[in-house]
Amino acid sequence: MDDAVDTLLSGPRGRRLCLEVAMRADPAVRTAAFLASLAFDQGTSGRFTASDGDPGEPEAPDPGPEEVAAAIEALPGGAVPDDVLREGLCASVDSAWYWQEPDGQDVLASLPVVRAALVRVAEHVLASPVAAEWTRPRGSEQWAVDWRPDSGRPLPVGAAVLLEEWATDRRADEELERPTDPRASLSGTWWSLPLRLLQTQSRIEDLLELVEDSAGLDAATVIPVVGGGRTLEIGSADDWAELCRAHPAEVTASRRHDWYRVTGWEGRWLIPDWQRVAADWDAVHLTTLGYLSAATRLIPVGDDYGSVIAGWAPDSTLRLTDSAQEADAARQQWLRPMGEDRWQRV
Repeated sequence: MDDAVDTLLSGPRGRRLCLEVAMRADPAVRTAAFLASLAFDQGTSGRFTASDGDPGEPEAPDPGPEEVAAAIEALPGGAVPDDVLREGLCASVDSAWYWQEPDGQDVLASLPVVRAALVRVAEHVLASPVAAEWTRPRGSEQWAVDWRPDSGRPLPVGAAVLLEEWATDRRADEELERPTDPRASLSGTWWSLPLRLLQTQSRIEDLLELVEDSAGLDAATVIPVVGGGRTLEIGSADDWAELCRAHPAEVTASRRHDWYRVTGWEGRWLIPDWQRVAADWDAVHLTTLGYLSAATRLIPVGDDYGSVIAGWAPDSTLRLTDSAQEADAARQQWLRPMGEDRWQRV
């Protein structure tokens, strides 16, 4: 296995992408993966079957991970069509969550026998011209989104004030009394970035389609953004861990329960102290490969701490200063028709 394949398959989102591609390549893989994943879905108690009242022969057991792996290995291989890769990427991002256990297909793709079968799929995915752009740095053209139609709401400004408020709120959040047992039924703050800061992406289709737990969003105002500044590139879990080590902010109390469900880690938690990061950088850019390899997983930060990249998107940029602002070009209105996956400009 080469380094790029290993990197892609090291992350839950990368593995899920490859599984989604495999499921779209053959209905047999889709059926086997769906049925096998039911055993790992939290709260799943069974599946529906049809019967004419005659018990006949006993029902065959659902396929297990070994059967899924065999079906994947039986795929003919070859280039991955761009539309299939896009659908798989969208599905992987949409199935990312940080407040409950991974779904059954995420768990299935993480099992050694299935992950090994996905190596060849990952090789074909990475050979795509689309994947060649997954390591590129922040692009000069950037867009922001307001998830309301015809919105004239200004973009966030006053980043220094917003970061000061974020730091104050984080400290207060950590002081709230909570159970120390990570298994306690409690949820709260789970994201790893200041939500009120400006966030941008370089492609409108990514801005609208690559959304975690998208919840049926169907209208958006897309806003052109200009401005550069000093940009820190995050292309791997190691890059994120290094940022946490350089500028640590402890969030154990506030993230303990949610992130335990996602990762199983019972230790202490860090995120970057974004107020301190802003002293060195105007923006932080997470590459697409960085997202696929590092989001929704435990990122060790030394022996005692962990972190999670939560609430981001592929090829997304977090603006830590006011170095970016709305461009002179007009805002755009986009809608997603009911029952369709693709967005349309109005």
